[in-house]
Amino acid sequence: MKKNVLKQTLLPALLAIGMCAPVAASAGTGDIALGVKGGTAGLGGELTVGVLNFLNFRTGYNTFNYDGNDTQSDIDYDYKLKLQSIPLLVDLHPFGGGFRLTSGIFINNNEVTSTAKPNNTAKVNIGGTEYSIGGVGADLVSLDGKIDFQSTAPYLGIGWGNAVGKNSHLTIFFDAGIMFQGTPKVSLNANGPIASDATFEQKRAEEEAQLKNDIKDLQYYPILSLGLAYKF
Repeated sequence: MKKNVLKQTLLPALLAIGMCAPVAASAGTGDIALGVKGGTAGLGGELTVGVLNFLNFRTGYNTFNYDGNDTQSDIDYDYKLKLQSIPLLVDLHPFGGGFRLTSGIFINNNEVTSTAKPNNTAKVNIGGTEYSIGGVGADLVSLDGKIDFQSTAPYLGIGWGNAVGKNSHLTIFFDAGIMFQGTPKVSLNANGPIASDATFEQKRAEEEAQLKNDIKDLQYYPILSLGLAYKF
């Protein structure tokens, strides 16, 4: 896994540096800009540092929390969505203007946690079998779920805006790309008298596998963001 991350992130960055090297000697470096942004990765701040001519480094912090409810395979969940990530990105401005090509990684702590715990006895379908949940004498007291992803996610994208460019101290910027966060990791944990039953354990594993298949497309997470930066 580490070798794949290096190939997908560091190699494009090294190629970008090589392309910019002939013109870097005459360029001022070390300019910095701070920005705020919002998008599919959440709300956050951003730091841009000019490294070489046409080449910048960006990092920051994204976060967003949301409580809601959903239904998967006939199970009603109260869930909590947590978006939390730290981008480590290299921007190449191949034409010297606002257009940029971006590669790098996200330190990825995105996750969804959920609980199925009705106030009265209800039926839930787990692996094709119905079980009572929530009430006195129920098979299950609660069913807890969690979805998370690999902690290091390669990123490739394009965008517009050079926060440390020469034209203005104030820059509007935009990003569009894909974060490759890996196959979702799914866990369902049951609490109740039947939780240790071998047949139920098989059904629970089947339900885990089905949920994992239902959300497999989340391994390719779209990143769209719009922000405003100020150069010091």
